[in-house]
Amino acid sequence: MQDLTTMLSTLRRPRLLIRAARHGVQEYRRDRHLPRILGYGTLPRPAASLMRLMELERELDERRRSDDAGYSVIRHLDLLIAMMGEAQLLKASRAPDCLT
Repeated sequence: MQDLTTMLSTLRRPRLLIRAARHGVQEYRRDRHLPRILGYGTLPRPAASLMRLMELERELDERRRSDDAGYSVIRHLDLLIAMMGEAQLLKASRAPDCLT
């Protein structure tokens, strides 16, 4: 199985969605946004939440590609923003401590 960063880097989505998500990720706050997307309760660690977000986004992207009337670009953008935010948190948590 591929690692999460490789899976993220191989995603191919419309350029406009990605650009909008990059702007939105600057305002991403895990404790405020993630419960709305994943459901309320204890927040999972970034890796676990990223896996779940990727599953949800994959399903939504399939709806987009099939021109499903239930597709929501707003929901898709929310998921992409959360994915980018969680990926940044995961990357930061795996970074070596430079202070030692």
